[in-house]
Amino acid sequence: MADYPDIATPLRTQAIMNQYGINTKKSLGQNFLTNTDVLKQIVAAGSVTATDNVVEIGPGIGALTEQLARAAKQVLAFEIDQRLIMVLEDTLAPYKNVTVVNEDVLKVDLRAAFAEHFDDPDAPLKLVANLPYYITTPILMQVLESGIRFDSIVVMMQKEVADRLSAEPGNKEYGSLSLAVQYRMDAKLAFTVDRRSFVPNPNVDSAIVVLTPRTPLEILPQDEKLLFKLFKAGFKLRRKTLWNNLISEFGKDEAMTTKLTAALEAVELDPRIRAERLTLEQFIDLHNALFAQGVYVKDE
Repeated sequence: MADYPDIATPLRTQAIMNQYGINTKKSLGQNFLTNTDVLKQIVAAGSVTATDNVVEIGPGIGALTEQLARAAKQVLAFEIDQRLIMVLEDTLAPYKNVTVVNEDVLKVDLRAAFAEHFDDPDAPLKLVANLPYYITTPILMQVLESGIRFDSIVVMMQKEVADRLSAEPGNKEYGSLSLAVQYRMDAKLAFTVDRRSFVPNPNVDSAIVVLTPRTPLEILPQDEKLLFKLFKAGFKLRRKTLWNNLISEFGKDEAMTTKLTAALEAVELDPRIRAERLTLEQFIDLHNALFAQGVYVKDE
């Protein structure tokens, strides 16, 4: 397979686009990567081997898919753009271990899709993708909330978002997205990608983030959905104290403030602290304390 010319060169990418009359759609966040070295680095960051099932989201014209096909056991790619399906049938024709599904990944039952398309659903599972930047967070959260165990997730995204995923408490980039991702995964920024590596050139810097399953938490939340709501509530207004964001979320009548005060005291948190200073574990402790005080209403 290595004898086939790489898709990811500026000349071949442009030739393929010309052949099929393809123009990138800004509405779909389409920027085609034309740097083969970067593609190989992405595959290496995921440690993709011939025993792995790999999921890709947004294959475009198949540049990353091709590199994954050369390294993996099987590749399952989800492409929402109907115009690109015929292109992918052509560019990926040499690779018999690739399946392209013309569906919106946000509407797909991932478990069912994997069972249907992977010959060995029990093989190690990895996700490697150049995610559309405008919808990076919804896709990532859907994947993480699916409950499916990925051995690793390697995704290219806007560097600003990548910084948020891997940010630690006290960092200005640290926020609810950091917590939501780090609740399930360890996040590491692997490397950045020059915007000149794409056609067309994006207006933002890009980065590769590697997510791997984290060690089990010592303390678990009473309710994951409510915990994630607390993440968002804590950062609703970043300049406000934790106390102000809590009363904004739960109310400031006397009965509620008594409960909130008791919860904060139980976990030894100063009401004047800002959410960006709290660790994931402190957020879980606070959530459980709020739960114990009956702060959450039953219909939540």
